[in-house]
Amino acid sequence: MHLESIDLIQFKNHLKTTLKFSSELNCIMGLNGSGKTNILDSIHYLSLTKSAVQSSDSLNISHGQDFFAIKGNFQIEEKPLEVRCTFESGKKKLIYQNGKALDKTSEHVGMIPLVLIAPDDTELIKSGSEGRRKFFDGLISQLDHPYLDQLIRYHHFLKQRNALLKQFAETGRRDLTLLSSYDQELIRLSMILAKRRAELLQQMALMLQDHYSEISSGQEVVSVNYETEALRPDFPAYFQSLRQKDLATKNSNAGIHKDDYDFLIGEHSIRKIGSQGQQKSFIIALKLAQFQIFEEAKGEKPLLLLDDIFDKLDDERIAKLMELISKRTFGQIFLTDARPERSKGILGKLDAEVFFFEVERGEVKK
Repeated sequence: MHLESIDLIQFKNHLKTTLKFSSELNCIMGLNGSGKTNILDSIHYLSLTKSAVQSSDSLNISHGQDFFAIKGNFQIEEKPLEVRCTFESGKKKLIYQNGKALDKTSEHVGMIPLVLIAPDDTELIKSGSEGRRKFFDGLISQLDHPYLDQLIRYHHFLKQRNALLKQFAETGRRDLTLLSSYDQELIRLSMILAKRRAELLQQMALMLQDHYSEISSGQEVVSVNYETEALRPDFPAYFQSLRQKDLATKNSNAGIHKDDYDFLIGEHSIRKIGSQGQQKSFIIALKLAQFQIFEEAKGEKPLLLLDDIFDKLDDERIAKLMELISKRTFGQIFLTDARPERSKGILGKLDAEVFFFEVERGEVKK
């Protein structure tokens, strides 16, 4: 599987950009703010129908314009696939496969598996639980369409239930029959989704350890502890026991939206005791485990996006990654670098077809 070419129209600072890619390694060079990361983000959009950076589609439109469009031509299992994503201000975004508009964007997720390693990935360790839930939900959603559909349904009912709780507080009137119908659906979906999350971590455990040892040359034992109430045998009763608290706080206090993942080194949280190098190694190992899971599930290597890795990793970790690239561990790779002479020096030594692109102010220099 690989991306042959991409066309950007009014996507961020790219008013009109067309690129043809190597099926092996592609290096996009340019100063910070030039638009090189925006090219990676457009590839992310073609895969997952959303930006890795912006939460709102409107923020991806070039300044002063009212729409953007991205088109990518892929080869998947030796068959051509054209993917087109368009968004116009005030309207619904549209996803097309070979010219046919999809009814739901979720239908596309998982068709083009992708792994992104970015400078701010260590925020998965340092930030709150929402980012970690989004990471693992995004991973499972690319593997499992029923999971994604159930997750969307869960958040729909959660939003409805929380709105109902606020309505109770504002009006003083309570429809407990309606509330109970939401309760039953949230309990049911929480138990299903939590089981799938736990299965994923069980599948990933050995991969994570192997990749951590390889990247860091370290002997520490690393793991992910999944923290959830939804796997308790008495979870339905536990959920119901919090009703008075829910009514008082006007919020749902139980369910898989409260889950967290604790990243451990030994028996301790890596957020508390891990060095900067250990945290970086853990995140890279986590992403490489994600890559391996996708490859085993899909039978093809996912796209790998590496954003500014030469700036963020030390020489030892860069050398380990380059060694993996030389071994053809990965499929098609896209990486960015702010220093052309550095990337050409490192990548020029590899036995691989490398295309270099230089970006300046949203334009690719010929």
